Amino acid sequence: MAPAARTRPDMRLGFAGLGRMGTRMAANAARAGFDVMVWNRSPEPAARLATEVPVGIAASLGELAARSAVIVSMLANDEAARAVHLGDGGLVASGGAECIVEMGTISPELVTGIAAEASARGKRFLDAPVSGATQAAADAQLLVMAGGREAGYPDLPPVFGAMARKVIWLGQSGQGAVMKLAVNMLIHGINQTLSEALALAGRCGIDEALAFDVVESSAAAAPMLSYRRPLYLDEAAHPVSFTVDLAAKDVGLALDLARRHGVSMPQTRATLDVLDAACRAGFSGRDMASILTFMKEARP
Repeated sequence: MAPAARTRPDMRLGFAGLGRMGTRMAANAARAGFDVMVWNRSPEPAARLATEVPVGIAASLGELAARSAVIVSMLANDEAARAVHLGDGGLVASGGAECIVEMGTISPELVTGIAAEASARGKRFLDAPVSGATQAAADAQLLVMAGGREAGYPDLPPVFGAMARKVIWLGQSGQGAVMKLAVNMLIHGINQTLSEALALAGRCGIDEALAFDVVESSAAAAPMLSYRRPLYLDEAAHPVSFTVDLAAKDVGLALDLARRHGVSMPQTRATLDVLDAACRAGFSGRDMASILTFMKEARP
Protein backbone atom coordinates (compact mmCIF):
# COMPACT_ATOMS: atom_id res chain seq x y z
CA MET A 1 0.00 0.00 0.00
CA ALA A 2 1.31 3.46 -0.87
CA PRO A 3 2.22 5.73 2.04
CA ALA A 4 -0.25 8.47 2.89
CA ALA A 5 2.42 11.07 3.64
CA ARG A 6 3.51 13.70 1.12
CA THR A 7 0.62 13.04 -1.25
CA ARG A 8 -1.21 15.68 -3.29
CA PRO A 9 -4.88 14.71 -3.59
CA ASP A 10 -5.53 17.88 -5.59
CA MET A 11 -3.05 16.97 -8.35
CA ARG A 12 -4.42 15.63 -11.63
CA LEU A 13 -2.03 12.78 -12.42
CA GLY A 14 -1.98 10.90 -15.71
CA PHE A 15 -0.55 7.44 -16.31
CA ALA A 16 0.40 6.08 -19.73
CA GLY A 17 1.35 2.41 -19.99
CA LEU A 18 -0.33 -0.20 -17.81
CA GLY A 19 1.93 -3.22 -18.01
CA ARG A 20 3.02 -5.30 -15.03
CA MET A 21 4.75 -2.34 -13.39
CA GLY A 22 2.62 0.58 -14.56
CA THR A 23 -0.63 -0.98 -13.35
CA ARG A 24 0.73 -1.36 -9.83
CA MET A 25 2.26 2.12 -9.77
CA ALA A 26 -0.93 3.77 -11.01
CA ALA A 27 -2.96 1.85 -8.44
CA ASN A 28 -0.72 3.09 -5.63
CA ALA A 29 -1.07 6.68 -6.82
CA ALA A 30 -4.86 6.35 -6.84
CA ARG A 31 -4.87 4.80 -3.37
CA ALA A 32 -2.67 7.64 -2.13
CA GLY A 33 -5.36 10.12 -3.12
CA PHE A 34 -4.25 11.49 -6.47
CA ASP A 35 -6.87 12.27 -9.11
CA VAL A 36 -5.61 9.65 -11.56
CA MET A 37 -6.48 9.21 -15.22
CA VAL A 38 -4.96 6.35 -17.21
CA TRP A 39 -4.33 5.45 -20.84
CA ASN A 40 -3.11 2.22 -22.37
CA ARG A 41 -2.70 1.22 -26.00
CA SER A 42 -5.03 -1.76 -25.47
CA PRO A 43 -8.08 -0.82 -23.38
CA GLU A 44 -8.44 -3.96 -21.26
CA PRO A 45 -5.80 -3.15 -18.60
CA ALA A 46 -7.30 0.30 -18.03
CA ALA A 47 -10.82 -1.08 -17.72
CA ARG A 48 -9.61 -3.76 -15.31
CA LEU A 49 -7.75 -1.24 -13.15
CA ALA A 50 -10.83 1.00 -12.98
CA THR A 51 -12.71 -1.83 -11.27
CA GLU A 52 -10.07 -2.00 -8.54
CA VAL A 53 -9.21 1.63 -7.75
CA PRO A 54 -10.74 5.03 -8.56
CA VAL A 55 -9.21 6.04 -11.89
CA GLY A 56 -10.59 7.70 -14.99
CA ILE A 57 -9.85 6.32 -18.45
CA ALA A 58 -8.64 8.54 -21.29
CA ALA A 59 -9.65 7.61 -24.81
CA SER A 60 -6.49 9.13 -26.30
CA LEU A 61 -3.11 10.53 -25.33
CA GLY A 62 -4.43 14.00 -26.15
CA GLU A 63 -7.25 13.60 -23.65
CA LEU A 64 -4.82 12.27 -21.05
CA ALA A 65 -2.56 15.31 -21.52
CA ALA A 66 -5.43 17.79 -21.50
CA ARG A 67 -6.77 16.44 -18.21
CA SER A 68 -3.46 16.01 -16.35
CA ALA A 69 -0.98 18.36 -14.73
CA VAL A 70 1.71 15.67 -14.56
CA ILE A 71 1.92 12.49 -16.62
CA VAL A 72 3.89 9.39 -15.65
CA SER A 73 4.64 6.94 -18.44
CA MET A 74 5.88 3.39 -17.95
CA LEU A 75 6.73 2.10 -21.41
CA ALA A 76 8.49 -1.07 -22.49
CA ASN A 77 10.99 0.14 -25.08
CA ASP A 78 12.18 2.94 -27.34
CA GLU A 79 9.61 2.17 -30.02
CA ALA A 80 6.69 2.52 -27.62
CA ALA A 81 8.20 5.58 -25.92
CA ARG A 82 8.86 7.34 -29.23
CA ALA A 83 5.27 6.77 -30.35
CA VAL A 84 3.70 7.87 -27.07
CA HIS A 85 5.87 10.94 -26.52
CA LEU A 86 6.73 12.11 -30.04
CA GLY A 87 4.17 10.53 -32.33
CA ASP A 88 1.18 12.26 -33.90
CA GLY A 89 -1.15 13.18 -31.06
CA GLY A 90 1.54 12.20 -28.55
CA LEU A 91 2.12 13.60 -25.10
CA VAL A 92 4.71 16.23 -26.03
CA ALA A 93 2.67 17.79 -28.81
CA SER A 94 -0.64 17.70 -26.94
CA GLY A 95 -1.87 20.59 -24.83
CA GLY A 96 -1.79 20.36 -21.05
CA ALA A 97 0.49 18.13 -18.95
CA GLU A 98 3.29 20.61 -18.38
CA CYS A 99 5.45 17.87 -16.80
CA ILE A 100 6.05 14.41 -18.28
CA VAL A 101 7.97 11.70 -16.41
CA GLU A 102 9.18 8.54 -18.18
CA MET A 103 9.78 5.78 -15.63
CA GLY A 104 10.42 2.90 -18.03
CA THR A 105 13.77 1.77 -19.40
CA ILE A 106 14.62 3.61 -22.62
CA SER A 107 17.85 4.73 -24.27
CA PRO A 108 19.60 7.90 -23.11
CA GLU A 109 19.62 9.10 -26.73
CA LEU A 110 15.83 8.96 -26.89
CA VAL A 111 15.61 10.76 -23.54
CA THR A 112 17.70 13.58 -25.03
CA GLY A 113 15.42 13.84 -28.04
CA ILE A 114 12.20 13.83 -26.03
CA ALA A 115 13.55 16.34 -23.52
CA ALA A 116 14.61 18.74 -26.29
CA GLU A 117 11.22 18.54 -28.00
CA ALA A 118 9.40 18.97 -24.70
CA SER A 119 11.49 22.00 -23.79
CA ALA A 120 10.78 23.60 -27.17
CA ARG A 121 7.08 23.31 -26.34
CA GLY A 122 7.43 24.75 -22.85
CA LYS A 123 7.21 21.42 -21.04
CA ARG A 124 9.46 19.63 -18.57
CA PHE A 125 10.52 16.06 -19.29
CA LEU A 126 12.26 13.87 -16.70
CA ASP A 127 13.76 10.43 -17.14
CA ALA A 128 13.11 8.65 -13.83
CA PRO A 129 13.34 4.88 -14.33
CA VAL A 130 12.87 2.55 -11.40
CA SER A 131 14.59 -0.44 -9.88
CA GLY A 132 12.49 -3.15 -8.29
CA ALA A 133 10.29 -5.99 -9.50
CA THR A 134 6.51 -6.24 -9.57
CA GLN A 135 6.22 -6.89 -5.82
CA ALA A 136 8.23 -3.76 -5.06
CA ALA A 137 5.91 -1.85 -7.39
CA ALA A 138 2.85 -3.24 -5.59
CA ASP A 139 4.34 -2.36 -2.19
CA ALA A 140 5.45 1.16 -3.24
CA GLN A 141 9.05 0.15 -2.52
CA LEU A 142 10.72 1.08 -5.80
CA LEU A 143 13.98 2.99 -6.20
CA VAL A 144 13.69 5.99 -8.54
CA MET A 145 16.76 7.15 -10.49
CA ALA A 146 15.89 10.69 -11.58
CA GLY A 147 17.80 12.40 -14.39
CA GLY A 148 17.61 15.92 -13.06
CA ARG A 149 17.76 18.11 -9.98
CA GLU A 150 14.97 17.99 -7.41
CA ALA A 151 14.74 21.79 -7.34
CA GLY A 152 13.53 21.75 -10.94
CA TYR A 153 10.65 19.38 -10.16
CA PRO A 154 9.05 20.55 -6.89
CA ASP A 155 5.75 18.90 -7.85
CA LEU A 156 7.21 15.39 -8.14
CA PRO A 157 8.31 14.30 -4.63
CA PRO A 158 4.68 13.58 -3.63
CA VAL A 159 4.20 11.56 -6.82
CA PHE A 160 7.33 9.52 -6.21
CA GLY A 161 6.40 9.16 -2.54
CA ALA A 162 3.28 7.25 -3.56
CA MET A 163 5.33 4.68 -5.47
CA ALA A 164 8.86 4.50 -4.12
CA ARG A 165 10.95 4.04 -1.00
CA LYS A 166 13.80 6.22 -2.24
CA VAL A 167 14.60 8.75 -4.95
CA ILE A 168 18.17 9.51 -6.06
CA TRP A 169 18.49 12.70 -8.10
CA LEU A 170 21.41 12.31 -10.50
CA GLY A 171 21.66 15.91 -11.67
CA GLN A 172 21.36 15.88 -15.47
CA SER A 173 18.80 14.83 -18.04
CA GLY A 174 19.51 11.34 -19.33
CA GLN A 175 21.51 10.25 -16.31
CA GLY A 176 18.54 8.34 -14.92
CA ALA A 177 18.38 6.32 -18.13
CA VAL A 178 22.15 5.70 -18.02
CA MET A 179 22.06 4.54 -14.40
CA LYS A 180 19.09 2.28 -15.05
CA LEU A 181 20.99 0.52 -17.84
CA ALA A 182 24.01 0.13 -15.56
CA VAL A 183 21.87 -1.39 -12.79
CA ASN A 184 20.01 -3.73 -15.13
CA MET A 185 23.27 -4.81 -16.74
CA LEU A 186 24.47 -5.84 -13.29
CA ILE A 187 21.19 -7.60 -12.44
CA HIS A 188 21.23 -9.67 -15.60
CA GLY A 189 24.88 -10.51 -15.09
CA ILE A 190 24.02 -11.81 -11.62
CA ASN A 191 21.07 -13.72 -13.06
CA GLN A 192 23.36 -15.41 -15.59
CA THR A 193 26.10 -16.26 -13.10
CA LEU A 194 23.62 -17.58 -10.54
CA SER A 195 22.02 -19.78 -13.19
CA GLU A 196 25.41 -21.23 -14.09
CA ALA A 197 26.31 -21.76 -10.43
CA LEU A 198 23.06 -23.61 -9.65
CA ALA A 199 23.32 -25.66 -12.85
CA LEU A 200 26.83 -26.75 -11.88
CA ALA A 201 25.89 -27.54 -8.28
CA GLY A 202 22.87 -29.53 -9.42
CA ARG A 203 24.83 -31.49 -12.02
CA CYS A 204 27.23 -32.44 -9.22
CA GLY A 205 24.40 -33.80 -7.09
CA ILE A 206 23.61 -30.92 -4.75
CA ASP A 207 19.94 -30.20 -4.11
CA GLU A 208 18.95 -26.97 -5.85
CA ALA A 209 17.21 -25.46 -2.81
CA LEU A 210 20.21 -26.25 -0.60
CA ALA A 211 22.56 -24.72 -3.15
CA PHE A 212 20.39 -21.59 -3.14
CA ASP A 213 20.56 -21.53 0.68
CA VAL A 214 24.32 -21.48 0.46
CA VAL A 215 24.42 -18.70 -2.13
CA GLU A 216 21.97 -16.57 -0.13
CA SER A 217 24.14 -16.95 2.97
CA SER A 218 27.42 -16.34 1.20
CA ALA A 219 29.42 -13.25 0.26
CA ALA A 220 27.74 -13.45 -3.16
CA ALA A 221 24.26 -12.74 -1.75
CA ALA A 222 22.29 -9.90 -3.32
CA PRO A 223 18.76 -8.64 -2.48
CA MET A 224 17.35 -9.82 -5.81
CA LEU A 225 18.28 -13.40 -4.98
CA SER A 226 15.99 -13.46 -1.94
CA TYR A 227 12.90 -11.95 -3.51
CA ARG A 228 13.34 -13.94 -6.73
CA ARG A 229 14.12 -17.25 -5.01
CA PRO A 230 10.65 -18.77 -5.64
CA LEU A 231 10.99 -18.08 -9.36
CA TYR A 232 14.40 -19.72 -9.57
CA LEU A 233 13.27 -22.83 -7.71
CA ASP A 234 9.83 -23.20 -9.35
CA GLU A 235 9.43 -20.78 -12.23
CA ALA A 236 6.24 -22.33 -13.62
CA ALA A 237 4.36 -21.89 -10.33
CA HIS A 238 4.78 -18.10 -10.21
CA PRO A 239 3.70 -15.16 -12.37
CA VAL A 240 6.26 -13.71 -14.75
CA SER A 241 8.03 -10.73 -13.20
CA PHE A 242 10.53 -9.70 -15.91
CA THR A 243 10.78 -11.42 -19.28
CA VAL A 244 13.85 -12.71 -21.05
CA ASP A 245 13.19 -10.54 -24.10
CA LEU A 246 13.07 -7.39 -21.95
CA ALA A 247 16.33 -8.48 -20.33
CA ALA A 248 17.91 -8.81 -23.77
CA LYS A 249 16.59 -5.39 -24.75
CA ASP A 250 18.08 -3.72 -21.66
CA VAL A 251 21.47 -5.43 -21.96
CA GLY A 252 21.58 -4.53 -25.65
CA LEU A 253 20.96 -0.87 -24.82
CA ALA A 254 23.75 -0.98 -22.24
CA LEU A 255 26.16 -2.41 -24.80
CA ASP A 256 25.17 0.22 -27.37
CA LEU A 257 25.89 2.92 -24.79
CA ALA A 258 29.23 1.30 -23.92
CA ARG A 259 30.29 1.23 -27.58
CA ARG A 260 29.54 4.92 -27.99
CA HIS A 261 31.63 5.76 -24.94
CA GLY A 262 34.49 3.38 -25.62
CA VAL A 263 33.84 1.10 -22.63
CA SER A 264 34.75 -2.58 -22.93
CA MET A 265 32.15 -4.92 -21.38
CA PRO A 266 33.03 -8.51 -22.37
CA GLN A 267 31.04 -10.14 -19.56
CA THR A 268 27.93 -8.19 -20.51
CA ARG A 269 28.44 -9.21 -24.15
CA ALA A 270 28.47 -12.85 -23.03
CA THR A 271 25.29 -12.28 -21.01
CA LEU A 272 23.52 -10.90 -24.09
CA ASP A 273 24.67 -13.84 -26.18
CA VAL A 274 22.96 -16.21 -23.75
CA LEU A 275 19.80 -14.08 -23.58
CA ASP A 276 19.60 -13.98 -27.37
CA ALA A 277 20.09 -17.74 -27.58
CA ALA A 278 17.37 -18.26 -24.98
CA CYS A 279 14.99 -16.06 -26.98
CA ARG A 280 15.68 -18.12 -30.10
CA ALA A 281 14.96 -21.26 -28.08
CA GLY A 282 11.48 -20.02 -27.12
CA PHE A 283 12.21 -18.42 -23.74
CA SER A 284 11.34 -14.82 -24.80
CA GLY A 285 8.14 -14.48 -22.78
CA ARG A 286 9.32 -16.47 -19.79
CA ASP A 287 10.67 -14.93 -16.62
CA MET A 288 14.38 -14.12 -16.56
CA ALA A 289 14.73 -16.85 -13.90
CA SER A 290 14.11 -19.35 -16.71
CA ILE A 291 17.73 -18.81 -17.73
CA LEU A 292 18.46 -21.40 -15.03
CA THR A 293 16.40 -23.95 -17.00
CA PHE A 294 18.06 -22.86 -20.23
CA MET A 295 21.52 -23.36 -18.75
CA LYS A 296 20.63 -26.75 -17.29
CA GLU A 297 19.52 -27.87 -20.76
CA ALA A 298 22.55 -26.38 -22.53
CA ARG A 299 25.60 -28.41 -23.45
CA PRO A 300 29.19 -27.15 -23.73
